[in-house]
Amino acid sequence: MKELPIVWHKVLDNKNELQEGRVMTVTAGHIGICLTHFEGKFSALDNKCPHQGGPLGEGSIENGLLRCPWHGWDFHPCTGIAPGHDDGIDTFPIKIEGDKVFIGMEEEVPHQTTVSDIMAETMVNWGVNRVFGMVGHSNLGLADALRRQEEKGNLKFIGIRHEGAASFAASAYGKLTGKPAACFAIAGPGATNMFTGLWDAKVDRAPILALTGQVDTQVVGTGNFQELDLVKAFDSVAEFNHRVQQSSQHAELMALAIKHAILKRDVSHLTFPDEIQILPAKENEQAKTSEGRMTPMTIAPPKESFDKALNLLNESKNPVIVVGHGARFHMDKVIAFAEKLNCPVMTTFKAKGQISDAHPLGCGVLGRSGTPIASWFMNEADLLLVIGASFSKHTGITPKKPTIQIDFDPLALSKFDKVEAAVWGEISVTIEMLNQQISSLENKIDRKSEVTDRWDLWKEEKQKRLLEDRGQGISSIAVFDELTKQAPENAVMCVDVGNNAYSFGRYFEAKKHSFLMSGYLGSIGFAFPAAMGAWAAVGDDRPIIAVAGDGGFCQYLAEITTAVKYKMPIKTIIINNNELGKISKEQRAGEFDVWATQLVNPNFAEYAQGCGALGIQVTDKNQLAAAMEQLMNHDGPGLLEVKTDVSLI
Repeated sequence: MKELPIVWHKVLDNKNELQEGRVMTVTAGHIGICLTHFEGKFSALDNKCPHQGGPLGEGSIENGLLRCPWHGWDFHPCTGIAPGHDDGIDTFPIKIEGDKVFIGMEEEVPHQTTVSDIMAETMVNWGVNRVFGMVGHSNLGLADALRRQEEKGNLKFIGIRHEGAASFAASAYGKLTGKPAACFAIAGPGATNMFTGLWDAKVDRAPILALTGQVDTQVVGTGNFQELDLVKAFDSVAEFNHRVQQSSQHAELMALAIKHAILKRDVSHLTFPDEIQILPAKENEQAKTSEGRMTPMTIAPPKESFDKALNLLNESKNPVIVVGHGARFHMDKVIAFAEKLNCPVMTTFKAKGQISDAHPLGCGVLGRSGTPIASWFMNEADLLLVIGASFSKHTGITPKKPTIQIDFDPLALSKFDKVEAAVWGEISVTIEMLNQQISSLENKIDRKSEVTDRWDLWKEEKQKRLLEDRGQGISSIAVFDELTKQAPENAVMCVDVGNNAYSFGRYFEAKKHSFLMSGYLGSIGFAFPAAMGAWAAVGDDRPIIAVAGDGGFCQYLAEITTAVKYKMPIKTIIINNNELGKISKEQRAGEFDVWATQLVNPNFAEYAQGCGALGIQVTDKNQLAAAMEQLMNHDGPGLLEVKTDVSLI
């Protein structure tokens, strides 16, 4: 076999860095080397102990022998020979020029395409080009393939501090764009940390791809370190869920995972055993693309259900439209149809902002986080046209009103109650058909002036609430009134769970904003990781604002360092009342004692500053406007902590 040329790698600028009788780890090219200094001689040895790969460069020279730090195996510090045994470790040539130390290594052979390379290339070919995750010992081969894609400009990898933040960020990305991002973790605890964010994506119908490392196949079932049956573990959350194997059709497996995520709007999971990740690809293995693999989803509804809906609309005098998160990519057609009917439009909380509160027909949010405007028109309606929304208790869509429900998912139709017309079809297609075929408009009552009157009444009420002050902190009403004035009108708004969310939904007036929240799962801690996902989707094209309570924000506090690292200009507003206020409220409502809801918090502003972000704390209402202006104008990540009154929500 032809020997490769020797390449000399400088590993030390000053040989005095390694004292006599000491060892250290250095890197020559991509190879870890144990560098020793023994009896006046520098030597270079393979850094891996042949027992279990222990890092010899972290060991020590004792009694004239190099001892492995893991299990105490001994080797001669210069020759690598193991005394009394027939094994040892390889040595490499070394030279010293002046004070510089060089190690000679055979020229590296060009990288050979691996299974991971094929699958990573397929992933980006299918449009998955954002990955949130943490590199670790059981996903290194796949991580290396992702690195190569990033170096080619095909992918952006965002290294997070907790895998739960990775899955929340990817969920938010899917909710905002309708396209999957990937979350990435090691075997065992790294993988299980992603569960909450994956469930958030699943129940809110956001496409997402989970990629996990796994222990070597040969030790599965033996109780190996961090060994879990990840296929079984993910079976409850993942629509598509497979282990990558040596004999798999690797590109096709990745293609199908992404196809399921997109078309099912669900979770896909692939787990990669350690040895498979670096397996050389077969000669005929090639990455796949989505060309010719995706069917259009613009299906028309069945005639019988459509005709029933059309008849109900023709007969109605006071219809209202309720839009949910499922209608977010179809709002142009929905609003055009509402304008044709002169029909009030209200949203679920998840759909907040899909019609501007400044629109003549916009009524804000319906339900527990909603406005009295929306509840008024719900009460007055003689027909509900519900588009892309379920009938959750939070929203409170009444089953007592005649109802048309339109959704892309047949299982969402009549999910909780019987409806008069359940229409299965792509929303834009169905609304356009209704717009073209509706024949009775003269019987419809123009409600625009009434919408204006109701907004005027609500704004008067909000002004009264702004005057409330118990001397125990700033009211949430004041925070969101000021945010309404200062938030850029095209910002992506990420909201957490708790009283902060209720106040946000009720008092913040939407313009061209997009809103992201943990809807059906209602998971505390969502807001800041979601803001990272939103930034990955829109970059610097749109402002990103995260709104959270003190309880939720503390769950992923360390991710501020992620925002600083990647220069994410996320603006965070913390409602700090030192309490899990919503839980205290529920305890009182349930006639329980208020217990275990008090919080001890850091100074969030100082914490943000310590991480390298802007940090501002406000304790007086008169400071609020200037502080929020400073936050919005800051070039980079910033945090505004507002000390609030837990009762003024």
